Amino acid sequence: MRLPGRLSAAIDVLTDVETRKRPVSEALKAWGLNNRFAGAGDRAAIGNLVYDALRRRASHAAIMGEDSPRALILAVAVRDWGNDPQALADSFAADSHAPTPPTPEEIARLSGTLGDEIDGAVRADVPAFVAPALQRAFGDSWIAEGEAMSGRPSLDLRTNSLKSQRDRVLKSLARFDPQPTAIAPLGVTMPAGSGDSRTPNVTTDEGYLKGWFEVQDQGSQIVAALAGARPGEQVLDLCAGAGGKTLALAAAMDNKGQIFAYDSDRSRLAPIYDRLKRNGARNVQVRAPQPDALDDLVGKMDRVVIDAPCTGTGTWRRRPDTKWKLTPELIAQRVAEQAAILAEGQRYLKPGGTLVYITCSILPEENDDQVAGFRAAHPDFAPVDAAALWQATFGTPVPEGVVTTGGGISLTPRLTGTDGFYVNVLRRA
Repeated sequence: MRLPGRLSAAIDVLTDVETRKRPVSEALKAWGLNNRFAGAGDRAAIGNLVYDALRRRASHAAIMGEDSPRALILAVAVRDWGNDPQALADSFAADSHAPTPPTPEEIARLSGTLGDEIDGAVRADVPAFVAPALQRAFGDSWIAEGEAMSGRPSLDLRTNSLKSQRDRVLKSLARFDPQPTAIAPLGVTMPAGSGDSRTPNVTTDEGYLKGWFEVQDQGSQIVAALAGARPGEQVLDLCAGAGGKTLALAAAMDNKGQIFAYDSDRSRLAPIYDRLKRNGARNVQVRAPQPDALDDLVGKMDRVVIDAPCTGTGTWRRRPDTKWKLTPELIAQRVAEQAAILAEGQRYLKPGGTLVYITCSILPEENDDQVAGFRAAHPDFAPVDAAALWQATFGTPVPEGVVTTGGGISLTPRLTGTDGFYVNVLRRA
């Protein structure tokens, strides 16, 4: 397929997403099944067009004067992919699979730029109602943070130190030109491409099948390292999910001590069993959800890690459709869930134990505010010095702007080149 045909397909997929209110991945899969003539390169390009349109939906719509799928996809082709508007119109006329050629008004709009008078939420490409929260979190840099969150993410991997070393993983994946991550000591990264570039499929690589590495954003690796799990400890991973951070904790503990992996959702927990086996993690005991699943652990844990359910605002680069589905009601729901889980999690700590609170959110309501509320109810907890923790973990000074006013650590694409993550490490007296 040539570009005009790909643009037409992307408009169809985005229309499907908008009208049927279904996830982008599901709409793309359905399109591929109904158009089997399309090759892997075509499917990747169409997916890139749709995701890029959603990442910068607000600013693209402002340029085009509307947010229809056609307007958004045309804006991506010109503003993000660098095509000349008139040349694009000419190519449409010569391709029977192309959308209707751009009108003179569309061509004029595609050649325009956004001025400083445009609302900040539009320039940041975020829902207008979250702008005050982002301004509170990031001050004068909040628009720049939003812009960075509207880019494409890199593909990051974590070397499984139980089975391999980073140099071996780099060599195994040399055909993809991988690089060591800037912060995470075991990380490997492949920077995001542009235009119709394809993301490497590393899960078919021999190293992945042997358990040498896991796909894990560098930000997730960083907060797992900051959790500080040590060999021989008793650790509860209270919201283990599919086990990404559980695996990182097991490797950090060198398979010594015990990790109890629990999640209240049985389906989220299901993938962990195969992943533990592939990674060679032997110090993990999975606790399936049931009323008394953790009763024997109360007051006995050295460390409780809570990777709390959240809005996922830190993953907007990877799941941009969720950005525009966010509501104040959803934020309030997640905040209530987090408060309940924090109150539950502290019960399992012994005196002097460590509580690690993690979210993949950039909203202060879910981060500093949540920790402040917890500390008010539990004055026997105090934050570990964030700058000292970073220095001790990575051997380098903490990057500027990363330590929050509430004593936590906030990672973002702009500050650390990662997804958005928050971690606050609290110690019980």
